Amino acid sequence: MSQRLLADLGITHVVNSADGLHCINNGAQFYSDMSTSYCGAEASDHPQFDLSQYFCSTASFIKAALTQKGKVLVHCAMRVSRSGALVLAFLMMCENLTLTDPIIAVRLNRDICPNSGFLEQLRALDNQLKRKFT
Repeated sequence: MSQRLLADLGITHVVNSADGLHCINNGAQFYSDMSTSYCGAEASDHPQFDLSQYFCSTASFIKAALTQKGKVLVHCAMRVSRSGALVLAFLMMCENLTLTDPIIAVRLNRDICPNSGFLEQLRALDNQLKRKFT
């Protein structure tokens, strides 16, 4: 996505869940001449990758952005697995939703399909949050 398009869309914050040399390497430097805040997660899109290590940091980043009335773009290479899983984790952690509710809500607007490993990590998060609030 070009800087011009991001600006036209009013994007103030970006989460790149495919950050790093072998993924989408348009890290913080890409946004340095814009007033866009950046959060990068160097995540691989395979079921064995521990995406949960980024759940808290990206959820906090998104929550802070929205608190500031910002507009957040969460993306990855294919736009369906890594970014989708991080958005689901945010909704679960910050909006107190169980796993099925954010899946339904997000899929009404966006085609997401977190891989089986990410879904398992989200299920574990769901169980952890349920224990925390009961």
